[in-house]
Amino acid sequence: MAEALHTVHVNLAADSLERSYPIEIGRGLLTDTSRWQQWVGGRGVVLVTDDQVGPHYAASLHSALGEVGRFTTVQLPAGEQHKHMGTVQQILDAALGDRHERQSLFIALGGGVIGDMTGFAAACFLRGADFIQVPTTLLAQVDSSVGGKTGVNHAMGKNLIGAFHQPRRVVVDLDTLGTLPEREYVAGLAEVIKYGLIRDSAFFDWLIQHASDLKARHLETVATAVRRSCEVKAAVVAEDERESGARAHLNFGHTFGHAIERIQGYGQWLHGEAVAAGMVMAARLSSARGAIEPATVAQLIDFNQSLGLPIGPPPGVTASKLLDAMSSDKKVAAGKVRYILLQRLGSPVITESVTKRDIEGLIDA
Repeated sequence: MAEALHTVHVNLAADSLERSYPIEIGRGLLTDTSRWQQWVGGRGVVLVTDDQVGPHYAASLHSALGEVGRFTTVQLPAGEQHKHMGTVQQILDAALGDRHERQSLFIALGGGVIGDMTGFAAACFLRGADFIQVPTTLLAQVDSSVGGKTGVNHAMGKNLIGAFHQPRRVVVDLDTLGTLPEREYVAGLAEVIKYGLIRDSAFFDWLIQHASDLKARHLETVATAVRRSCEVKAAVVAEDERESGARAHLNFGHTFGHAIERIQGYGQWLHGEAVAAGMVMAARLSSARGAIEPATVAQLIDFNQSLGLPIGPPPGVTASKLLDAMSSDKKVAAGKVRYILLQRLGSPVITESVTKRDIEGLIDA
């Protein structure tokens, strides 16, 4: 039986109300036929998943859709290394080959990679089709499924090709976390604690206190963490949909993290693992500048270590390699890398005044 626990609304600007949408958080939502029949309304469906998630949930979701028009399943290989234009082409080829129309609905069933690629394919298909996010990883549930950022990686950097295309809704079924491997689940907690660091010091403290319950996947604790994370993300997106200002704060830890992913090759570290290391680096730099207490950095490091998340870059990653990788990041403006640091816990700041010596100090720490 479906159990709706929380609903968070992404309320976009007044001129974009028709693109505002709910994030539904609960249990059994993926197989709730009454909901899906209402949402789909007999339209054609392009269901995109991967070879890890699909065997668990694709058939159940297909059954819950009820009667639809044309139905197409696209099952892709799992992994960040497949997040490129060639894979998006496979989605589009399947939708066009089955003669879907602009009214067809794309459904992303999987983690952040599937969500990003499905949303991008929907944005491109006949100049724009609707899509629904059904995130099955913790990281996707609290971050990538919300906000309309879609796209793929390029050899020059992460997420350099894409579009802003908001979903019609996000369906967070917490039951899907039951089949999520431990490493992927823990990686998602990096994005959760990010929200406390950049927007909500009380949430940061709560997460530190409940680290053991989170690691144990205590349902009530996880549901609270997902809800608060989505509330923070929704508020930031509503304030700055296209990342012209405050939304850049969500990239705390990501400038370093994306560089680590690129240096190693996409897929060696999970995205959340790279972000976890990047956040410690950014926090250490913030502390060195007197912006946050060393005790806050110590709490973050203890949180990461208690979960098995990294607290710095892997061996062989030098300051020179990081700077080279960051130079082509999409956050570069006027040729300068923009870093997100903290001016105090819960309050980020964008700066360009980070030197090679600063980064060398982080690696040697």
